[in-house]
Amino acid sequence: MWLVVGLGNPGRRYERTRHNIGFTVAERLAERWGIDPAARLQLGAEVGEGMISGLATVIARPQSFMNASGQPVASLAGYFRVECPRLVVIHDDMDLPFASVRCKRGGGHGGHNGLRDINRALGPDYLRVRAGVGRPPEGWDPASFVLGRWNPQEEAVLPEMVELACDAVECLLREGPEAAMNRFNVRPARGGGASEDPTGAASLEAPRSPR
Repeated sequence: MWLVVGLGNPGRRYERTRHNIGFTVAERLAERWGIDPAARLQLGAEVGEGMISGLATVIARPQSFMNASGQPVASLAGYFRVECPRLVVIHDDMDLPFASVRCKRGGGHGGHNGLRDINRALGPDYLRVRAGVGRPPEGWDPASFVLGRWNPQEEAVLPEMVELACDAVECLLREGPEAAMNRFNVRPARGGGASEDPTGAASLEAPRSPR
């Protein structure tokens, strides 16, 4: 069994915000595989079950606020007997350029309160799909930025970014973290081939509290 968790904040107020990209990707991933992402409310999360690439998978979206994600994720992991190597968390990341996607295994929370709480509950050794939202403009509070809605230019590219993140989750499940990092953490080099991305991100060639 695999557990795929998309992070976000519940409620209409936070729909289509940068911080909720994990929810968006989880919903689209479920749609790809004919899974109802809100089949039931279980242990503080919306949960759906099905098969992804022939693998039994639970897709979950915690309904606590972002900074309280740890308890629902830990409870689901315990209930389904999923250990960290088979837990994938999808989340926004300001350290990556907008529309970039990176796969990662383990590590710190980087100031992300959802990851901070999951690390506290389960430790850091789970898999991650990091969806880049970019840095806020000069003078813009980071919390306000991630809780803000996508601008029209971002909205135009968002569907491609979501599909890329879904590809990354599927690659993690099907081929493992090394293969996924090799695929998604490099970018095409000019003139062919591939080169290391300084951010370690695959990018599209295109233009507490909830925090």
